[in-house]
Amino acid sequence: MEEMLGNVAGARQIFERWMVWMPDGKVWLSYIKFELRYNETERARAIFERFMQCRPKISAWIRFAKFEMKNGEIGRARNCYERAVDNLADDDEEAEHLYVEYAEFEEKCKETERARRIYKLALDRIAKGRAEDLYNKFVAFEKQYGDREGIEDAIVGKRRFQFEDVVRRNPHNYDSWFDYIRLEERVGNKERIREVYGRAIANVPPAEQKRYWKRYIYLWINYAVYEELDAQDMERTRSVYRECLKVISHQKFSFAKIWLFAAQFEIRQFRLKEARLLLGEAIGRAPKDKIFKKYIEIELHFGNIDHCRKLYEKYLAWSPENCYAWSKFAELERSLYEKERVRAIFEFAIDQSAVLMPELLWKAYINFEISEGEFERTRALYERLLNHMKDIKVWISYAKFEAEAMDSEAEEDTEQKKNGLQRARDVFGRAVSYLRNSAPELKEDRAMLLEEWLNMESSLGELGEVNLVRAKLPKKLKKRRRIDMKDGPAAYKEYIDYLFPEEMQTTNLKILEAAA
Repeated sequence: MEEMLGNVAGARQIFERWMVWMPDGKVWLSYIKFELRYNETERARAIFERFMQCRPKISAWIRFAKFEMKNGEIGRARNCYERAVDNLADDDEEAEHLYVEYAEFEEKCKETERARRIYKLALDRIAKGRAEDLYNKFVAFEKQYGDREGIEDAIVGKRRFQFEDVVRRNPHNYDSWFDYIRLEERVGNKERIREVYGRAIANVPPAEQKRYWKRYIYLWINYAVYEELDAQDMERTRSVYRECLKVISHQKFSFAKIWLFAAQFEIRQFRLKEARLLLGEAIGRAPKDKIFKKYIEIELHFGNIDHCRKLYEKYLAWSPENCYAWSKFAELERSLYEKERVRAIFEFAIDQSAVLMPELLWKAYINFEISEGEFERTRALYERLLNHMKDIKVWISYAKFEAEAMDSEAEEDTEQKKNGLQRARDVFGRAVSYLRNSAPELKEDRAMLLEEWLNMESSLGELGEVNLVRAKLPKKLKKRRRIDMKDGPAAYKEYIDYLFPEEMQTTNLKILEAAA
């Protein structure tokens, strides 16, 4: 009212009395606008200073700086921003807004280096979760004023911010940690790379179940590989492997690859003793097929045969059902021309009731005796195998062996060849007899056996007795089998049945009896 009456001094006096009560910002701004209406710039500046002492908020500092800028006082405006930054609390929610305004002010003043330093200071001081707009402004700034390196730094900073946000929300998202680490490795700052690796591996899976650890364990592996190949710090590499092995609960589960990587690292450092200690500890605490295989391979490479034998013994004591281990043990002894040892291993192996796929061991044993020219031993093995299993494949293999079992010196001996063929026919005959009398339901197997016999006879030329086998061949019949359905009418399925000569004779006799 005093101002409307033209009493400027009275209005000023009222404002001054009001300021004593330290009112909110709107009142201070009204007072400043009042002075500016009468071009009292110095008075307005003094009121701003008092305002800053009474209500030193970020928004007030920015208004003060813009006031100075509007009046062409660039130095004073800069001083306002600097004082605002000095008085800024680390957790002030308006901090991002202040730095952006400050940087844009310097940009308008053509002080691009000052603006760049302000952006970088802000990115270092403000928490990543509250700096999204700041990153966007910085990237846009670098694209406009920066060189290639500066642009790349800005983009890296923005991506770093994004990764920080992701891993903050879900620290067990190991794929995000991998991406974050790859970003830092491309930048090449060792300390920052190690810092990110350290933060990543600190996020141990919450459950002690192997499926939750499979991705996590590769953080350790990648960390060790980085230290060895990129940083070339061997002590740190050794420390990474050691700490990783401590973290894993080996009583519940383990990872063979960690033990092997650690041991192979020691070998690359020419520390064979330490590698052996690691692999020995692995076998003692968490034995696995891969560990045994690699340990044996290493010892074999260095020519430590006795150590290989001891490892195979431990391997088989731990896993006596392992067909692969038995075969490889025998293969080792065979390579050393230890025939009796090979036989002893095979004999011990085929006597194990727990062995998985024992037929593979029998086959390896038989092939060994054939390669050694021990035909009598081979026949004995086939006979023992037939006592265990009378599979059609065993019969066929036995017959083919007999047909081909001849000394290299007697290959041209026709008489010996005939004897071998006769023994093969005897085997086929025994097989057919067994299938006819003891397993009549296996008609298809019997037909396949006869087909193999016929093929052998056909391949012998003049020595073959094709007609002998053809007389035993069955007749193929197409039949239909009724299949009862739970819902709906019954269905029929076609199948092949076999009618053998003796069955045809029985059928004919029944027809004659019926006719009589």
